[in-house]
Amino acid sequence: MMKRFWRNNGLSIVMLGMFFVAFMFGQTYSGWLEENEDRTLHGQPPHSLAEYLTSAHFAEATTENWESEFLQMGVFILFTVFLFQKGSAESKDPDKREEVDRDPRKVRDKSNAPWPVRRGGWVLTLYEYSLSIVFFLLFLISFLLHAVSGRLQYNEEQVLHGAPAVSLGGYMSSSRFWFESFQNWQSEFLAIGCMVVFSIYLRQRGSPESKPVDAAHSETGA
Repeated sequence: MMKRFWRNNGLSIVMLGMFFVAFMFGQTYSGWLEENEDRTLHGQPPHSLAEYLTSAHFAEATTENWESEFLQMGVFILFTVFLFQKGSAESKDPDKREEVDRDPRKVRDKSNAPWPVRRGGWVLTLYEYSLSIVFFLLFLISFLLHAVSGRLQYNEEQVLHGAPAVSLGGYMSSSRFWFESFQNWQSEFLAIGCMVVFSIYLRQRGSPESKPVDAAHSETGA
């Protein structure tokens, strides 16, 4: 039973495990050390780890990166509905209709269909676009949290340098806020763009993100 559970859910368990155990811990610990080094330079007492976890420095660094990830995935999911890349494993085939385009209203009596499909109406309409909606909502939440926590962090630095604090609107219109955002956004879109193009010519045997190794370069989709 447990072996079957791990086999069926291994990908999500490992990915989320790496997020929590390796990378989130690594960011938190190194960020705590970096923040305390800065506080020491300015003659302030160091934060405990618990204090750091509730600090603007931690919140800003975390949400700044989350927003770029959610934006990238939301945009990519939405654009793959109507944009194509011939030969890419990440694209639908522009020359044929894909299974993912079929109308769920024609199979509402399917016994194992998700509840929204069987329910129909506005519930189904919402469900049809729920994946991109959730990613864009997560992006919006992360974007706003980045703005709020970034302003707190920025104002802490302003006080240390004897400069006036800024409002939330003032911070969101500052070059610093947009630099923090764009430096993450550009890297995410570069990565997904490379994935789209590289999968035309390169292969990874066994991965659903790749075409079969013997597939022609012109073959589109996985």
